[in-house]
Amino acid sequence: MQIFKDAGAVLEGHFLLTSGLHSPVYWEKFRVLQYPYYTEKLCRLIAQHFKKEKVQVVAGPTTGGIILAFEVARQLGIKGIFAEKEGEERLFRRGFTINPGDRVLIIDDVLTTGGSITEVIKAVNKSEGIIIGVGVLVDRAEQKKEFGVPLFSCLRVTTPTYTPAECPLCAAGIPLTQPGGQT
Repeated sequence: MQIFKDAGAVLEGHFLLTSGLHSPVYWEKFRVLQYPYYTEKLCRLIAQHFKKEKVQVVAGPTTGGIILAFEVARQLGIKGIFAEKEGEERLFRRGFTINPGDRVLIIDDVLTTGGSITEVIKAVNKSEGIIIGVGVLVDRAEQKKEFGVPLFSCLRVTTPTYTPAECPLCAAGIPLTQPGGQT
């Protein structure tokens, strides 16, 4: 938690998340990822956790997952790739491949609904890779997410989320902020 606080990554207010949900807390992972030392330290936790699993490929979703997949793969001495959004799915492009039977570790930054991870799982399954686990920087999901493989998070914190129709922040008239890429 201290790394996230030191980097100024824990924001409070009224936020529109990528999932479409609203939350009083936003985890701006890029405030952590801008510091190689913090990124290396957090990715080391993930790499050490899965080291005995004989991982052959680390895969993440764009955008934050690119940096994390690279760093975890670097620490494990293997290749790191990423799946890009195309329509409603994610695909491995740019010549990235997963061979049938490759042991794959999926990496993501912040877990809220699990949508990005599920999309990468589908892309790996399409390539007939074997998913050995999922690693994330922050698991902020209100309820435990099941992916059918072990889930490791550097930090587990429960952060409330609301549908727009049930959001008490909207009801209170607090302005909604859409973070991510804004200055």
